Amino acid sequence: MSPDQPLLSQTPLPPPSSSSSSQIRFRNRSTSFSSLDDEFTNNNNNNNNNITNDVVLPSECSSTRLVSFAAMELQQLHDTNNNNSNNNTTSFQISSSSSSTIPNPNNTTPFDKPYHARHKSVQFDDPILHEHSSPRLIYINDPNTTNDKYDFTGNEIRTSKYTVLTFLPKNLFIQFHRVAYLYFLAIAALNQLPPLAVFGRTVSLFPLLFVLCVTAIKDGYEDWRRHRSDRNENNRESLVLQFGDFRSKKWKNIEVGEVVKIFADETIPADMVLLGTSDQSGLAYIQTMNLDGESNLKTRYAKQETTSAVSSEVCNVCGVIRCEPPNRNIYEFTANMEFNGIKFSLSQSNIVLRGCQLKNTDWIIGVVVYAGQETKAMMNSAISPSKRSRLETYMNRETLWLSIFLFIICLVVSTGMCLWLIRHKDQIDTLPYYRKRYFNDGPDNGKRYKFYGIPMEAFFSFLSSVIVFQIMIPISLYITMELVRLGQSYFMIEDGDMYDACSGSRFQCRSLNINEDLGQIRYIFSDKTGTLTENKMEFRRASVHGKNYGGSLIMADNNTAAAAVIRKRRWELKSEIAVDSELVTMLHEDSNNDERIDAHEFFLTLAACNTVIPILNGGGGFSSVATSESNEDIIRIDYQGESPDEQALVSAASAYGYTLFERTSGHIVLDVNGEKLRLDVLGLHEFDSVRKRMSVVIRFPNNVVKVLVKGADTSMFSILANDSETNNSIHHATEGHLSEYSSVGLRTLVIASRDLSAAELEKWQNAYEDASTSLTDRTAKLRQTASLIECNLKLLGATGIEDKLQDGVPEAIESLRQAGIKVWVLTGDKQETAISIGLSCKLLSPEMEQIIINGTSEVECRNLLSEAKAKYDVRSSDIGKKNVKLKTNADISHDSTSFSLPKWNPVKEEGITAPLALIIDGNSLVYILEKELEPELFDLATSCRVVLCCRVAPLQKAGIVDMIKSRTDDMTLAIGDGANDVSMIQMADVGVGICGQEGRQAVMASDFAMGQFRFLKKLLLVHGHLNYQRVGYLVLYNFYRNAVFVLMLFWYILCTAFSTTSALTDWSSVFYSLIYTSVPTIIVGILDKDLSHKTLLKYPKLYCTGHRQEAYNMQLFWLTMIDTVWQSLVLFYTPLLIYKDSSIDIWSMGSLWTIGVVILVNVHLAMDINRWVLITHAAIWGSIIITYGCMVVIDSIPVFPNYWTIYHMASSPTYWITILLIIIVALIPRFTCKVASQNFWPSDIQIAREFELMRRRQDHPRSRQQAST
Repeated sequence: MSPDQPLLSQTPLPPPSSSSSSQIRFRNRSTSFSSLDDEFTNNNNNNNNNITNDVVLPSECSSTRLVSFAAMELQQLHDTNNNNSNNNTTSFQISSSSSSTIPNPNNTTPFDKPYHARHKSVQFDDPILHEHSSPRLIYINDPNTTNDKYDFTGNEIRTSKYTVLTFLPKNLFIQFHRVAYLYFLAIAALNQLPPLAVFGRTVSLFPLLFVLCVTAIKDGYEDWRRHRSDRNENNRESLVLQFGDFRSKKWKNIEVGEVVKIFADETIPADMVLLGTSDQSGLAYIQTMNLDGESNLKTRYAKQETTSAVSSEVCNVCGVIRCEPPNRNIYEFTANMEFNGIKFSLSQSNIVLRGCQLKNTDWIIGVVVYAGQETKAMMNSAISPSKRSRLETYMNRETLWLSIFLFIICLVVSTGMCLWLIRHKDQIDTLPYYRKRYFNDGPDNGKRYKFYGIPMEAFFSFLSSVIVFQIMIPISLYITMELVRLGQSYFMIEDGDMYDACSGSRFQCRSLNINEDLGQIRYIFSDKTGTLTENKMEFRRASVHGKNYGGSLIMADNNTAAAAVIRKRRWELKSEIAVDSELVTMLHEDSNNDERIDAHEFFLTLAACNTVIPILNGGGGFSSVATSESNEDIIRIDYQGESPDEQALVSAASAYGYTLFERTSGHIVLDVNGEKLRLDVLGLHEFDSVRKRMSVVIRFPNNVVKVLVKGADTSMFSILANDSETNNSIHHATEGHLSEYSSVGLRTLVIASRDLSAAELEKWQNAYEDASTSLTDRTAKLRQTASLIECNLKLLGATGIEDKLQDGVPEAIESLRQAGIKVWVLTGDKQETAISIGLSCKLLSPEMEQIIINGTSEVECRNLLSEAKAKYDVRSSDIGKKNVKLKTNADISHDSTSFSLPKWNPVKEEGITAPLALIIDGNSLVYILEKELEPELFDLATSCRVVLCCRVAPLQKAGIVDMIKSRTDDMTLAIGDGANDVSMIQMADVGVGICGQEGRQAVMASDFAMGQFRFLKKLLLVHGHLNYQRVGYLVLYNFYRNAVFVLMLFWYILCTAFSTTSALTDWSSVFYSLIYTSVPTIIVGILDKDLSHKTLLKYPKLYCTGHRQEAYNMQLFWLTMIDTVWQSLVLFYTPLLIYKDSSIDIWSMGSLWTIGVVILVNVHLAMDINRWVLITHAAIWGSIIITYGCMVVIDSIPVFPNYWTIYHMASSPTYWITILLIIIVALIPRFTCKVASQNFWPSDIQIAREFELMRRRQDHPRSRQQAST
């Protein structure tokens, strides 16, 4: 370049007047829905991965690579090690095993495991590109032809489950999926048979009918609300082109092929291809909040070919659209349109979806292509797969034991009756209970009973015993657990400590089935960006032409020359951005040197290579940068982008003088240091996780065409030109700067560009035209087309963006670690960035031994794993013998980390005693998870205190979670904020979504949702602990409560010649579980608290009681059953012995037993209550009072055999003494064991409770003394 040659000859700056150069049609208006940041997988469009298997990416400048469908792009593996292998092909094949696989949300090949089955906890879509399906033809503005030929669905939607006719059969069918309901149905059916009618036929149906009715009422109310919502939605109206005019039409009557007009702020009624908008260039802005939860505006375009034929009142578009069949992928649309003899492509940027809202655009006109249930919104409305709690699984195991016990006692009764009948077969006519004749004064006097013979009588006795003892399986437990979980969820939602004031979001409990699982978590798998960090990006560092900038950042109010330049600008950003004074000064120099040119192109790329939408507001400002004199000339500008990264980069470019202030379908306009620069956009190659970069082709006013590219360093360095020593030195300097940025936790991005010759431009345009109009493999063909221009790039520099840690993250991680929970971080960031964030959030510590696994082949990964295991003496776990899961030791090691197989034994001779931290990248995981190396990784990872997985794809995150779930019995929790975390969240036992900056896809797929990571500390250590303790005790108490009642009846039957008669009324048996004893159980399950919130947060190790299953385990179950046998014996025989010489009848004795068992179980419950409040007292003692009230009512009905018994019994002092004696004698063993246990073998919780009591006693005198003072 000659010294007098102007700078603009190479990189044109805007001329004073607008350019008259011809504008090439904007080839691809697809808007990128992802940020080209360092974390290449942390974007909301992870389904950009839906390419076909083994896509070859030809490139003129770099080696051809064969990329496997599921894997990340493994594109630096041989480039970094073998720079001379330009003609090699690296193929990474995913094994195709017939075994079960991880479900795949991104239409990528799953991580198959040939040696163990995967959990099927979640199902995802099939591939959306139906290559072999016939295309869907839509005749524009001709719905009759469209629907007559293809019979498409109407636009009426239905989200309800039932209709008036189907509600009863369908609801009953769903409810009877619970095996316990079938059991009680069988019991009720048996009781209808005359030989087995132990209870009244109506009474026997009451418990089951009550449960079924309560559930049906709840389901019916929920479905009524769905019907109401559907009715309101279907009856909304929009303008539809009819007989040449736009007329109002209800949504439910809109058909495929009709042309619809939508005004600003209205909702889109169906999936429509845009034909025209109020913007002359066909641009429209939509908000997809109702679809994916993202609040940022997104751009959609009408094709230029149809825009000219559409106006506010006229739509003269006739043609045919060929598109793919309906599918769930909201980020993909593949179609063609034929209009006026021209065939052109349609993409995702040309369609607006049902449920979206039109913003910042006066009107749009479009043709309906998918309607009703076939719209993408409705196809994505499937509910996340339900999860069952671990404790409920254990409860089913104990229910099986109770069933076996029930079978045994029924067998005892039937066998005893058989033997009794054989012994007294000659006396049956004269002995009570089994006599064959009626002896009464009625019409049946002298008649014979129907006697079926001894074998059949014994069989009937067995069935009758099942009916009598039916509540051994507690049907009321299901409803009780649902109500308790509902109450627990209310207190979690209303917890003010888990309210995020910044986002205004409360804690959300989206699943009521797994509250208690929060108290047993052993592994937490966390995303980094937006989960540990704020996902609010700030531009901090820049490397331009090999020189590092960002060390001396200034604000506009500084008294410097650079600050003076900033203050003169007419654009005001939403928030102030600090800039480097040296870089600002250099950009404003009148120089043509290479550094100045590279800096100019660097910021042009930041401003142009994006999909950010500028929103202008005249007058005033967001900040106080502008002076009052110039305030009127300043224009406020805000940027709406698909990701915080893009917004940060565009805002940074504006801060340095390169302001994007206008974007249309075919051009963008920049303000470059006060001069207007219009750039024609010829094409845009979106970001995807294979290329990991984005590029835009632009034409300058002087007809110079450039391609501007930004992307991850791993994808950029391999496509740079190495044609001079200067370029090589800049390359090495930039790499050093990238390492420096990563080491301090910054997210990095590489910027490059190149000029395109006329021949290169023509070749690219032809290839792009073919690829963009293809209905099959469009994504893969566009990727091949991008490789034509994304090569031989000139390196301009790199950026470093800061993503700050959320408040309280280090403290939360430390507390979780002390609680015995392992925290693993799975991120798409590069390794250095992840390590830096790990250190800053105290996940990693300087004294940790870091094991780094960065393998580029299966052999290398195997060697690295073997060397690490040998060095740190990690023993292999033997999991292959019987294909059983590892049982994790419940003890907690001295360093407060979870203790599970395999064990790590420090190598004393080497002096290695520090804890281990495993750091592994996604490339290595491709080989490890796909090959036979997963057991090796599992052994090593579970031996480490910390695991950090970098550069991982979404499906790899799910693979890591599944590895732990498949090989251990430990509870897992996954937490994330983006769409790339959905598969991980759904794979884990508990999924938590963060209401962050990346939309609500993670929230919608989660079981619980909250605003900040730090809330996880209280969620687990407080609510998780309390929920587990409450529900664990609730299940055991329900088993005890029903078993003591059944055993009392069993002892009675043994004393009545095994006759299955009962001394209790039918209603007393029914009301026992439903009324007499249910309310105290629910109240205690919701409100009881063994320790205060303050204590649980102060001593995180108390959480380990959940790991040790102290609240519910097999040992506790059998001890409870032994105690139950003792209490039932006391309950039955104490009144029998006291009244053995009296003349009271059997119904009076039954009345005593009824009130005795109710008082006993309530006092038993009262002994175990940790926290007494007014409502607890009311529930416990009120339950006893209600029981007495019911018995008085029942005993006052003359037709019942127990008429007036309660009045005779209660008037005797013996009655009250007997009840008192029952309570004392029955509970003495339990009381003795509790006292001995708390004094000689106290648990951690008991010690903490005593500490709390001591502290209260000490604080009480002080408070009284202060009050008196």
